Amino acid sequence: MAVTIGADGAQHWRRLTPDEQRWRWFGWLALVAVAVLCWRIMTADTIWAFVENAPQQAVDIFGRMLPPRWSYAGQLWKPLWDTLNIATLGTLIAIVIATPLGFLAARNTTPSVAFVRPLALFIIVGSRSINALIWGLLLVAVLGPGVLAGIIAIALRSIGFIGKLLYEAIEEIDDTQVEAIRATGAGPGQVISYGIWPQILPAFATIAVFRWDINIRESTVLGLVGAGGIGLALESSLNTLAWPQVSLILLMILSTVVVSEWITAKVRRAII
Repeated sequence: MAVTIGADGAQHWRRLTPDEQRWRWFGWLALVAVAVLCWRIMTADTIWAFVENAPQQAVDIFGRMLPPRWSYAGQLWKPLWDTLNIATLGTLIAIVIATPLGFLAARNTTPSVAFVRPLALFIIVGSRSINALIWGLLLVAVLGPGVLAGIIAIALRSIGFIGKLLYEAIEEIDDTQVEAIRATGAGPGQVISYGIWPQILPAFATIAVFRWDINIRESTVLGLVGAGGIGLALESSLNTLAWPQVSLILLMILSTVVVSEWITAKVRRAII
């Protein structure tokens, strides 16, 4: 059956013609064929004996993870604090850099649509196209392992996210308020301060808090590439097969993410 919209705006059902039915069946068969082909390509090198044994291996590993080694918690507070610092400082640095980028990328605030805006968009896209782990690998190679590499990696990843959402919010403002401020003889800085910024402030605060929440998650795994934080303890425990410590670290990461979600929801509710 197919749906058509009549002149009165009402929906009308009609039976498909034989040709339409054949084309529809052909489309579904083509979709199934593509899915089967993709599956065969992706599993060409799969060793199915390992897959068959996976449930037993999973049960064995999870059995070794219980109970968690609670006595190890005292050694995790410092790495956890480093993780929170990585996420917070990286977010703050990204906000400082992404805010002017957002104004340069927005059509209604950029000084040059032909040159400055494409350059700002290129920086935003470049930041968003590289994962935080990749940034971490590069920065650990340049700066050495440690928290500094993690902070900069989070910042470089967050610039594109914040900049993109911010310039979209700037482009959606009410231009009549801006024109009213400009008609009083206000300069560009005053127009931004009194005509644009008050309109985008709720969106800006929401974007910043949301990105901080995301960075909490991303910073927990940066230690896997040597960029500091609780991920470093996780990597060490995984390498030594200390499964009770791994389960405790995972529980602490889960608790941290839950608390950050709660804080984010409270802040967003207060803003909105």
